[in-house]
Amino acid sequence: MLKSPFILAIAGGGSTYTPGIVKSLMVRLSDFPLAEIRLYDIDEARQNTIAPVVEKVIRDHSQNIKFTVTTCPETAFSGAHFVFAQMRVGQYKMREQDEKIPLRHGVVGQETCGPGGLAYGLRTILPMVELIDLVERYADPKAWIVNYSNPAAIVAEGIRRLRPQARVLNICDMPVAAMRNMGAILGVDRHKLDVDYFGLNHFGWFTQVRVDGEDKLPELRRHVAKFGLLTEDAAQTDPQHADPSWVKTWRNIKPIMDCFPEYLPNPYLQYYLMPNQIVEHQNPDYTRANEVMDGREKKLFAAAVKYQQTGILPDAFHVGVHGEFIVEVARSLAFDLRQRHLVIVENQGAIANLPDDAMVEVPAYITANGPEPVRMGNVPLFHQTLLMQQLASEQLLVEATLEGSYEKALQAFTLNRTVPTMEHARAILDEMIIANRDYWPQLQHAWQNGEATR
Repeated sequence: MLKSPFILAIAGGGSTYTPGIVKSLMVRLSDFPLAEIRLYDIDEARQNTIAPVVEKVIRDHSQNIKFTVTTCPETAFSGAHFVFAQMRVGQYKMREQDEKIPLRHGVVGQETCGPGGLAYGLRTILPMVELIDLVERYADPKAWIVNYSNPAAIVAEGIRRLRPQARVLNICDMPVAAMRNMGAILGVDRHKLDVDYFGLNHFGWFTQVRVDGEDKLPELRRHVAKFGLLTEDAAQTDPQHADPSWVKTWRNIKPIMDCFPEYLPNPYLQYYLMPNQIVEHQNPDYTRANEVMDGREKKLFAAAVKYQQTGILPDAFHVGVHGEFIVEVARSLAFDLRQRHLVIVENQGAIANLPDDAMVEVPAYITANGPEPVRMGNVPLFHQTLLMQQLASEQLLVEATLEGSYEKALQAFTLNRTVPTMEHARAILDEMIIANRDYWPQLQHAWQNGEATR
């Protein structure tokens, strides 16, 4: 087991989520002590804008924690005990393309689901493997990487294929955000909830939601039938998931449960089960990426610049489930707490009627040696079939990345439920190859050399 105080590196230190994560660390210093926090990013300018805010957050709580800002991987990772990874390859410029290209073809444009998620995955797998190699070269031999980088299911599958022994725990805060909303509806803190859940990342279902041993899913069903997965006044406790587009997302759980009431779905299932309705309400000229760039990103970078100019830190950086969850998981890894969390693991029988090598999202007890998944048994045929199709799409996408195969990329796009036909898949993929010319050299080579026309 690792000995504290810990050295923590945050890969993707220039993210606007970094101050919130560091705030979450600071309020838990008594039970997760830190000797040093290091920010690491390949975008020096972006990181240098965020870093003073992070240092202010640290100094408001401690004068003793060493703070390092670097673009050098050796400086970032030497002797580190934990690495929090939150990379966004291509930044918001490419997210905008991920969303707008599919919409031009009448297909869902979303960051992590559908063609956009597949494109994002093609960009992220190999840089994530590079990060793992750097951490293994420089960090403490028992160091853990806790990975938030999206699209988490595809990234996890890529890691399984290329670095199966890596000490990486892949997590996502979407189920935790759903649990926060469930807790608000039920009048309890999310930590009081004990849930069963099965699926792939951004593609799963809650089967039980217990409070003090009593299953509250029937009560939640009745509430969702009226309001979606929101309190009656739609009040949210976390601004990250509270703007109008997120309110719509939480409300869209209602029509899914109207059709399939047995389990409570991950909100991202709306993109797969009701894609036509989603496309009808998406603006192909102004997508979620534009909302974030013009809203959250602009606001937080303006706050960071204002702090550098005035020394006054606006109340713009908050602690939400994103920061809380990653710290909770890291604590359980560090101190062998065996806390139960929803994480992404190699199946190995956790979902009995899915392949053992599938990367699934299920409850697991987080130990110093990694996650111990809870067995969910067999899942119903309807859910199994949906999962198998999505799994095949994601696994083919990873194979396309590793082999530089246009054909497998096209198969991955065609299998995705958001894509109506192979003609749609091909048109979208071809346009995305052009947009990603700086990120997919092998795939572009195959495309330019005629594999696309065979």
